[in-house]
Amino acid sequence: MSDTRRRVKVYTLNEDRQWDDRGTGHVSCTYVERLKGMSLLVRAESDGSLLLESKINPNTAYQKQQDTLIVWSEAENYDLALSFQEKAGCDEIWEKICQVQGKDPSVEVTQDLIESEEEHIEEMPETSPLIDLPTCELNKLEEIADLVTSVLSSPIRREKLALALENEGYIKKLLQLFQVCENLENTEGLHHLYEIIRGILFLNKATLFEVMFSDECIMDVVGCLEYDPSLAQPKRHREFLTKTAKFKEVIPITDSELRQKIHQTYRVQYIQDIILPTPSVFEENFLSTLTSFIFFNKVEIVSMLQEDEKFLSEVFAQLTDEATDDDKRCELVNFFKEFCAFSQTLQPQNRDAFFKTLAKLGILPALEIVMGMDDLQVRSAATDIFSYLVEFSPSMVREFVMQEAQQSDDDILLINVVIEQMICDTDPELGGAVQLMGLLRTLIDPENMLATANKTEKSEFLNFFYNHCMHVLTAPLLANTSEDKCEKDNYQTAQLLALILELLTFCVEHHTYHIKNYIMNKDLLRRVLVLMNSKHTFLALCALRFMRRIIGLKDEFYNRYITKGNLFEPVINALLDNGTRYNLLNSAVIELFEFIRVEDIKSLIAHIVENFYNALESIEYVQTFKGLKTKYEQEKDRQNQKLNSVPSILRSNRFRRDARALEEDEEMWFNEDEEEEGEAVVPPVEKSKQEDDFPDSYEKFMETKKAKESEDKENLPKRTSAGGFKFTFSHSASAANGANGANSKSVAAQTSPASSNGSSSKNATLTTAVTASKGSLVGLVDYPDDEDDDEEEETSPRKRPRLGS
Repeated sequence: MSDTRRRVKVYTLNEDRQWDDRGTGHVSCTYVERLKGMSLLVRAESDGSLLLESKINPNTAYQKQQDTLIVWSEAENYDLALSFQEKAGCDEIWEKICQVQGKDPSVEVTQDLIESEEEHIEEMPETSPLIDLPTCELNKLEEIADLVTSVLSSPIRREKLALALENEGYIKKLLQLFQVCENLENTEGLHHLYEIIRGILFLNKATLFEVMFSDECIMDVVGCLEYDPSLAQPKRHREFLTKTAKFKEVIPITDSELRQKIHQTYRVQYIQDIILPTPSVFEENFLSTLTSFIFFNKVEIVSMLQEDEKFLSEVFAQLTDEATDDDKRCELVNFFKEFCAFSQTLQPQNRDAFFKTLAKLGILPALEIVMGMDDLQVRSAATDIFSYLVEFSPSMVREFVMQEAQQSDDDILLINVVIEQMICDTDPELGGAVQLMGLLRTLIDPENMLATANKTEKSEFLNFFYNHCMHVLTAPLLANTSEDKCEKDNYQTAQLLALILELLTFCVEHHTYHIKNYIMNKDLLRRVLVLMNSKHTFLALCALRFMRRIIGLKDEFYNRYITKGNLFEPVINALLDNGTRYNLLNSAVIELFEFIRVEDIKSLIAHIVENFYNALESIEYVQTFKGLKTKYEQEKDRQNQKLNSVPSILRSNRFRRDARALEEDEEMWFNEDEEEEGEAVVPPVEKSKQEDDFPDSYEKFMETKKAKESEDKENLPKRTSAGGFKFTFSHSASAANGANGANSKSVAAQTSPASSNGSSSKNATLTTAVTASKGSLVGLVDYPDDEDDDEEEETSPRKRPRLGS
């Protein structure tokens, strides 16, 4: 049905006493066989689906409010409302409801809301006259006040009193008496009027609200509510509303109805939030109609402003005009902030239209200019508007910044402006920075990114972010850790670095290879671990959490980076410096090592035990470090058994690390391996030579290994005079940048074959032998793609039987 008379929005009241929109459709009143009675049906205008099917129950109380609303309760805590586009449609459906219930359509409510047996016996018949109101005179005020407060407990009597007040124009007479009392300074009368007006508000009747909140009455209503008997002195609410609260028109509003609505909404909201006491549990439903009144007013204001495109265009033009002075711009931004706050009352499809209108008019480029301004108030309001936009549609914001990147420098990109605002927040507690960090996290969260048939937002946006924005985000971190110590360690810097680390930790969890490449290229983890020396424990814990997330991924690529760069050293130093204190830092470090033990991450276990066990073996209040040693030894035994069970031809090549035996045979091994891939580089060497060589070369290998082990013992950490351990490993630049330094020869070569966690076999797959002078040890260069062979080789010692054939 397309006629607008029957067009309605369906609302339900949620637990917070706010109306939730359920959709727009067309209402009809028809007999439904299944429900055995006349029912209200609402079919969605978009797809014809059933939004509402509600039988008109003879005992349900239906209320008609503001000429275009019908409200009722389906169950104890389930309130429904139909908001009609036109009054005629509302009247039509109201007549049908009254017809089913046998009521006169002129009533505003069809039933008593909570009707007990006793009340029913006591109440006069329906046809009896309304409540008789005392004449509106000064000497009757006490009587009127008693009457109004006495009816609040009975829904029927409340209804009858409301009708009586409405029919006799009684409220206006009461307000005239208020002016008389105030002129005479009749305090007792003013106290009675406070009780009367408060009681009338609690009748919860929209028709009475329309009278009370009209331009001619509202200030007198506020005046009555100033004279609370419980206060020694009356409040000065009218003075605030007329003199202190200023109505600012950023652009003159020509529509008088819109102006009146804005004034009325502000004042009614003031009455609800400031003047009326917070309702008790028993009274909270008394003001539900007042909440609805404000809600529907706000919807109307936003709709009227949104439809006036000339007005909005003018606001945008002034906001982005360089000639606009700062005060004016501040007002314009505050207008938008309030406008966006009001828009939250709109139903979803209207809110979509609202934000699309703003986007079309250029809200994002405007925000970009405003967020870079010096004025703190303006920046704060702009941040609030930005948060509404990000919350509404992160994709819309992402699309804008990616298009912008094609025609602007990195410095002025919206996301970089946001990051700079976060970094430059002057508040010692970084309140604004925390809000901006939350928005950034929403923008870079892959969970809310769309993947369509023709493009993937995730890969496009993350490529953009890591190319154009990541360097801005990490700049303070890299600048503060450049000399392997914290340059600045004050509280505000620590807070900021903690926020940046929180975002980077989020990236490690959600961005996989983008962040992995970034960490490797910038040697980021080493820089982060410098912060383990901070005097602020929360920052040291943030750095540790970053490392813990990386290790938690159990990615061999990361593990090699950590072992080659010797990145456990700062963590173990922090544990030893912490001494015997049993605190969060102590627990977090131990949990990190416990995770490595439980998950049995072999490469890390071997590295920790071989390099740091002497320093850690004295820690006996947990079994973590002894457990690591046990795991290490078990793995060593396993590798030795594998070594013995493998045919000699394999053993001679696979585990040889002595340069004297490497040259010909190792090359043959790699060339043979490549031949299987379809490309022989050098013809294979004869098999018999390998077998003859084996005993001699293996003995040489074992001698070299023992000599190396004795050297390692000399290099173990020494206890300092203070009783702790300090490590003084020397690293070449290439070793420090583990994964980057492809030519790193001095790292990991000392590890014995038995403890290499299968890395020897792995290295043989996609690695190049580095030829060295005779008598020296050789390291193999790792490449990132060889992770996949790990598990396979641990389980299968007979990986390459082809060489024995």
